[in-house]
Amino acid sequence: MDLGNTAYIISRLVLGAISSFLAIVLWSRTRDLAWIFVIVSAIISYIETVHSILSLLGIITDNTLPETAVLIISIFLSCMPTLFIIAAFSVMALQKYRRVK
Repeated sequence: MDLGNTAYIISRLVLGAISSFLAIVLWSRTRDLAWIFVIVSAIISYIETVHSILSLLGIITDNTLPETAVLIISIFLSCMPTLFIIAAFSVMALQKYRRVK
């Protein structure tokens, strides 16, 4: 592994860890559903980062899990953060729409 890959992996892990830590700290202090969706999105995004790095390093291989399980996990982890952000924006829009009426 060269210096570029190492810097890529370390930056993704460090920034994702900071984002997840701050999301967890914020989670205990917020009651707004939209923010909770954003927080869950950040946490799942970090889980996806860790999963993809473990796959890149060869720690998680196709031999450890059935092929369909690997595919389902990869699709789930890559799509869920975006779905939670969509849900957060939808909740925010509905909250703003109700206040305007």
